[in-house]
Amino acid sequence: MDTTATENEILMRDIGMKFNSGANEVTALTSVSLSIKKGEFVSLVGPSGCGKTTLLRIIADLLSPTSGNVTIDGESPREARLKGKYGMVFQSPVLYEWRTVIKNVELPLEIMGVSANERYERAQEMLEMVGLKDFGNSYPGQLSGGMQQRVGIARALVIQPEILLMDEPFSALDEFTRERLHEDLLNIWRRTNKTIVFVTHNISESVFLSDKICVLSPHPGRLSAVVDVDFDRPRNMSLKSTPEFTKKVVEVRSSFEGV
Repeated sequence: MDTTATENEILMRDIGMKFNSGANEVTALTSVSLSIKKGEFVSLVGPSGCGKTTLLRIIADLLSPTSGNVTIDGESPREARLKGKYGMVFQSPVLYEWRTVIKNVELPLEIMGVSANERYERAQEMLEMVGLKDFGNSYPGQLSGGMQQRVGIARALVIQPEILLMDEPFSALDEFTRERLHEDLLNIWRRTNKTIVFVTHNISESVFLSDKICVLSPHPGRLSAVVDVDFDRPRNMSLKSTPEFTKKVVEVRSSFEGV
């Protein structure tokens, strides 16, 4: 295994991505190189059309780049995916309305052929972790948007992945719910020590959550800056009222190019 990959769990070199061809060709990403260490919380930040979700999907093996190379612990994204190294949380929790909450969380394990008893125990553990242990027998339609997103996080974690990929998971929620989930997510991250790659267009959100912010600028999508966030952990909402927090938000905002 590449010794660099041992330190850097996710390593991307000169990633380029084009869609279509000829006159309709669109360059979504160009020459993106970045590294993410084990256990880091890294946000991909940028305006619509900058390629941040495309980059996340390349890591997840949902897309193949047209140029460049990605390794996950020295392996290809496909090898990592087949070994169950990824859990993914989408903008919408995508829950099955006819399945109870616990059955939604169990679903990946059911597909993997895990026994019914183990499925139940692991799903219960994850629901307790996200604060929903008393809602296992409820249906998604009976839950608020924030609670549904917690179910989505529990489902992603139930397969015990090493890497949690999150694509704007809180963007559809109101500010109060989003802030509560920020703290919940940081508590889960601290307890599980997962590597998290988090896509957002919300600069304040990225500063509060992250160890490192990768700023992408559009036309075509490129990595314009990497901003380290060195606030002490654990963090709480009082951080957002400090001058240091405001200064970091301004630093991230000023790093955008061509916006």
